[in-house]
Parts: sequence; C-alpha cells; structure tokens
Amino acid sequence: MLLPAASAWVVGWCAIGLPGGDATAVLAAWGLWGTASGAAAFAVLGATQSRREGARARAGQAAPLVRAAATVLVVLSAGALVASAAALGLGARETSPLAVAAAEHRSVEVVVELTAAPRAMRSSWFAEGEAPPLRVDGRAVAIDGAVARAVPVTTALSMPAGELQLGARVTFSARVTAMPAGERAAFRLAPAGDIRSVAPPPPWLGWTVGLRTGFAEAAGALSGDGGALVPGLAIGDTSAVDESLDQAMKASSLSHLTAVSGANCAIVTAAAFALAALLGLPRLLRVVVALAALAGFVVLVTPEASVVRAATMAVVVLAAVAAGRPGGGIAALSFAVVVLLAIDPWYARDYGFALSVFATAGLLLLARPLTSALARWMPVPIAAVIGVPLAAQLACQPVLVLLDPALALYGVPANLLAAPAAPIGTVIGLIGCLILPLLPSVGFACLQFAWLPASWIALLARASSALPAARLEWLPDAPGALLLAACTAIALWLALGSRRRTRLRRIAVVVLLVAVAVPVGLFAGRPLVGAATRPSDWDVAACDVGQGDAVLLRSGDATALIDTGPDPAALSRCLALLGITRIDLLVLTHWDADHAGGVSAVAGLVDTVLHGPLDGERSTRALDPLVAADAEPVEVVAGFGGTLGDARWRVVWPKPNAQPGNDASVVLDVSAPGYRGLFLGDLGEEAQSRMLRATALGPVDLVKVAHHGSADQSERLYEELGATVGVIGVGADNGYGHPTSRLLDLLRADGTAVVRTDMSGTALLTADDDGFRLWSERDLGSSGSSALDRRRAGLSPGWSAGRAPRRLRSSSAQTRATLPRPCCET
Repeated sequence: MLLPAASAWVVGWCAIGLPGGDATAVLAAWGLWGTASGAAAFAVLGATQSRREGARARAGQAAPLVRAAATVLVVLSAGALVASAAALGLGARETSPLAVAAAEHRSVEVVVELTAAPRAMRSSWFAEGEAPPLRVDGRAVAIDGAVARAVPVTTALSMPAGELQLGARVTFSARVTAMPAGERAAFRLAPAGDIRSVAPPPPWLGWTVGLRTGFAEAAGALSGDGGALVPGLAIGDTSAVDESLDQAMKASSLSHLTAVSGANCAIVTAAAFALAALLGLPRLLRVVVALAALAGFVVLVTPEASVVRAATMAVVVLAAVAAGRPGGGIAALSFAVVVLLAIDPWYARDYGFALSVFATAGLLLLARPLTSALARWMPVPIAAVIGVPLAAQLACQPVLVLLDPALALYGVPANLLAAPAAPIGTVIGLIGCLILPLLPSVGFACLQFAWLPASWIALLARASSALPAARLEWLPDAPGALLLAACTAIALWLALGSRRRTRLRRIAVVVLLVAVAVPVGLFAGRPLVGAATRPSDWDVAACDVGQGDAVLLRSGDATALIDTGPDPAALSRCLALLGITRIDLLVLTHWDADHAGGVSAVAGLVDTVLHGPLDGERSTRALDPLVAADAEPVEVVAGFGGTLGDARWRVVWPKPNAQPGNDASVVLDVSAPGYRGLFLGDLGEEAQSRMLRATALGPVDLVKVAHHGSADQSERLYEELGATVGVIGVGADNGYGHPTSRLLDLLRADGTAVVRTDMSGTALLTADDDGFRLWSERDLGSSGSSALDRRRAGLSPGWSAGRAPRRLRSSSAQTRATLPRPCCET
C-alpha cells in the first residue's frame, strides 16, 4: 500500500493546485481512470491466457507481468480516486454563490456550521467595544436564506467561545474573498454586521462542550506554564499557551506534545480494549468498545488533521484485528492516507497531516534500525529511548524546514528528556477531564498531578530554546527540504548500511559534509555578521528597499513590519541584516507594488496581517502567499487597536467603506515606552486633512512621511505632529523627484530631522531619554549631517513641559560620531 499512498498524495497535491480548477482535475481523473482500466484489462487477459494455455513455464513467465499490472492498477486507482474527489471539491467551490459574491465584491448573509473548535487569534488586536476575536473554521451551509452546497470557509468572530463550538451554527452578513485553490478554506469571510447564534451543536457533539470548557477553567486555576500546558497535553487545547511558550515549544521541537496524535489515540484505544478484555467480552465486542471510545475521544479533542489520521489508522488496525488478520503498520498507515485523501484531497497540502504521517512512518521504519545501531554502544533500553524520538525527528525535519528554515539542534535531547513525562501528563490529564464533571475534587486532583509533568516539559522548552545556537539557519523552501532529505538519507546509509564499501562511504562522507557546510555558511553566517555591526537595542528600522516603504517596529519580544517594499530580495536582505526571523504583525497600508510587492519575502514569517479595503486581484495577489503560509488576515478601519510587546497601536485611518487606493492607506498610531510614532502610508493632502479633522492626533516623536516625500502633503498635519524625526522610504534616482523640495522645506520649517533611506541605507532608530540615536548602513558624511542636524523639541502627550528637548544623534556602520549640538537647542 506504500506506492498507492504515495500516488494518492502526489495526485492530490497536483490536482488542487494546477491552473484550470475543476476542469484540470476532471481531465486528470479521466486520464487516470482510463489508464487504470487498461492495466486491469491487461491483468485479466494475462491471467486468463495463462490459465488457458496451462503450460507451467508460460504461466511462470506471465505471473510477474500480471502482478505488475495489478500493482499499477491499484496505484492508478488510488490516484484516480483522489483526483475525482478533488474535481468534485473544486467544482463545488467554483459554482458556489460565494464565488459570485466574491467576484462582485458584495456582502451576503451566510449560515456557517463550525467544523472545529474556535482558536484564539495569535496577535493581540481588537475593535473598540468588541470581544477579542476567535479564528473559526466551518462550512457555509446557507447563503442569502437559501440552502447551498456546503463549502469550507474561515473567518474571525467576536463571540463568547461557548457559542462557537464544534457543530454549532452562526449567521452574519459578510464580505467574501476567494482563497487560493490550494487552501483548505475556499473563502474567507469578513463579518460586516451582527453575529447571531442559530443552533447549538447537535447532542452527539454537544456533550463535549461542557467537558472542554470546564477542563479549561479548572486548568486555569493552576499556576505557571504547567497550567497552560495541561489542556494541551490531555486534549490538544492550546488556547492558554502564551506566545513566548509557544515559540519555545517550537524552537525545542516539543510542540507536537500539545497536538493530539497517534500516541493519544493509541492510549485511548488500548485502554478501552484492555477494559473490555477484563470484562471478558469476546473479540468483536472488544473492537466495538475500542471504536466507541476512539470516536468519543475524536469528538472531544475535535477532528484536527493529526487526530483524523491517527483515528483512521486505528480503525484500520481494529478492523484487521476483528477479522483476525492483523497487518503491518506501514500497510495500515498507507491505507489510512489513501482513505483520508479520497475523503478530503486538501489534506495533501496540510502541514499538520504531513507531519503526522511522516512522524508515524519514521517510527515504523527507522526506530528499530536506529535502536539496533545505538545498541552497539549502550544498553538496549537506553538505545530505544533515544532511537524513537530520533526517528521521528529525522522523518519530520524536511517538512519542518518548509515551515521554518532552521534546524532545532536540541530537539532530540529535549524530546528524550520529555519522553517519560508526556504520557503521564496526557493520561492523568485526560482522566481528570472525564472525572471533573462527576467528582470535581478528584478531577482537579488529577489536574494537579498532571501539572508536574507539564511543568517539566515547559521548563525543558524554555531552557533548550534559550541555549546558545538553539537553531541553525538552513536553506529555505523546497530546495532546503530536498537537500535536508538527501543529507538525512546519506547519514542513515552511513549509520545503518554495510561497512564493506569503504571507498563509497568516504565519498558519501565528503558529499554530506559539503552539503551541510554550504547552507550553514550561507544562511547561518549572515545574521552573525549583521549582529556584530549593528546596535542591538533599536526600536524602529527603515529598510532600504529602493523606491518603497518597509519599516520595522520592535517592542519587547514582538516585531511588526509596516509594508514590504517592491522587492522581496531587498526586504530579505534587510531582515537578514537585523536577524529578524519572525514577524508578529504585518501591516499592508495599501496594495501598490511599492508597498506590497515584497510579501513573498515574509511568507511563513508572519502571524497576523492588517490591511485596508480589499482591491480585487491586487489584494488577492498580495494576501495569497501570506494566507497560504497560515497568516491571519484582518481588514481594519479607524478604531481598531491592539498591542505589540510593550507598545500599543491604534488605526486612525481609513474610515469604514473607503474605496481602495492611496487615500485609504492604513495609518497606524504607535505609542511605545520611549516614543510615539505615526505611520502615514501613501495618504495624500486631502485625505490627510480629512483625517486631521476626524481625529485628535497631537504631537508625535516620529513620523513616517507619506508617499515617499511627494509634494501632496498637508502643512497643518506636519505642523501639528511636530515630529523630532521624519522617516522617508525612497529610492535613489527614483525619477519622481522624491522627496520633493516642498516636503523637505515643510519638515525643515517644523524642525523635523530627516532620515532618507536613499542616503542612509537601512537606518535604525533607538529612543532614549535624550531623543533618538541613529545608526545608518552607509556613512552619511557631510551630505547627510546637515539634514540630520535640523531638529527641534517635540513633546508627546503626557510628557511634562519641562522635560529635556528630544534630539537626534547619528552614527553609521562605518562611523559612529555624535553630531554637534545645534546652537538653538536648550
């Protein structure tokens, strides 16, 4: 079954991603079914001819061909089955009324049935007067009052979590955006009105709501990281895990412990089977009891990709046991993959599903050989304890590189130390979850016991992620995954293969060393060089991306990026210079290429994307690579706000129902502990004036000058802002005359010091008690010092009038001289 599973996966991946939509998938399905029919005919004719001739020699020659034809038949049939399912799914998306609404940019009234438990949004943003939103995945079952063919959708809803449970139905008016065909959700819905609950979950699903919410509330009474991890270990609920712990778990390769997978399903199934055996039930009834327990567990933890894969594999194994024909683990895993891809071809592009399958395959194929190899140097029990996590890590690492191009150097030791604690925390936590409604005191005591192993795992995650060189940068994307897979294969052959071919082994060692050294030198060396030359305490970074904007903000452990510039390569160079590997908040002020053209450089790095009004194909082109990498898109208007580390931000423009364009740029007001800044996008003079009339802005310390310093500026706005520093993202010899003399004169009149990326290169600003310190990538020399020396005192709201004036001091990568104080400064 291994070849049919691989065929089904490849066909599923291609069928949902190739141009042409359902038409291409239909052609692929017909082609595969036709070829499979030819293989079937060949097998039948070959077998019939062998029997008819009755010659033993002739039959001996034909049998291998018949078996080969039968194998090809099964392989092609698996692919054809998945292609047919993909064609049906794509057809439902393309003919859905939501596709029409998305094309016409109009709102519709939808009824959504939830297919998973709600999840907290990863970035802290909110709209004034509303509850924090929850990420919701579901199926649109009715549109504008008419029952429609169900299609998968995703949205963010501000409702109590108790009303957004698996199986519940909600209705609201929404703006619709079509998602790429490769995404599991066909459409993204942006609520545009009140959200109402239509129906609670059906009884066969509703019984789990009280268990989950009660368990989460009880675990909330436990202290520290252990209390946050207990629900994750037991039922996969990570809503209480904060961002820092989540990052630590990922950096130490321990995040799989909070994802319900095969281990959890195996524990539940084995426990139910053993209980039925103790009661003296016959084999068939034991299987029924185990299946019932497994079904209840899947509903309790909600059917995520890893859960569904593990449950399907368990069902296959139990069916084999009931039939008295237990098969191999790889056969069961492969059959489960084919079945799930036929049900939902979009699993082919689900990273969670891939990690679950690869980890299981690694355990089945590599755990025993690795244990045997390690047993040459250590006792067998210790070798097994090391071999099991090592097998899973080696199998999953090429997939993990696609998500984060780095190697977790301490992943195997961390998993080794966490291995004894994880099953204890899982089993005791699950028992506590089930007992809690009946015997609250006993259930809470179980949670307290589970807190101990959970705290140990959290301690391991934080400690290993804080060690030096915890992650090793690697070649990104598919080339990096393929290179790592090849390196892993060579290393396994050297460790487990025959030792007789000495010369070939020496060549393999050299190839392995070169294959590892090249990406490590290229990608791990750049951040080290950048860290040696740049200041480490910067607050604002203006990236040199040519004629465009890309501004980084940093507060505490959080990082935001405002626009991406036009060139992904230029933005990647800036991120590498500053050692940025994660972006908590990306703001796309509008859809022009000089602000959103570089999004591919940050796909996979971004948690949340804020943007203004959608603009058809232009906004889709910018958002698609980000959404495909699991970023959360949020359309914002004036009144939205949130936090970034120790800073707070609010959106002051645009107003609701604005038309996309420069004058609908998202304008962000950021209040950090050391400064206040306003980032204006490409807002023109008329829109600046309207914003000034609609919003009380007041003085700021830093302003990101609108539209690269064009002449289309409001003098009143800059006069009211009175910024110490004005940052201009502009390219050298840009052909537009940016920044214009009118804008520079306007800033000069207001005493605002100018930082221009065409002259400074990438510039870093650090707020301190005296103002800002400036580090520039290039030596500004006399050409830059005159502009930087023009500054005035700027007071932010809440500062006392007697505070010392804020000023700007400059240094560069080549020269770190402090500029002379101007005569007028007091």
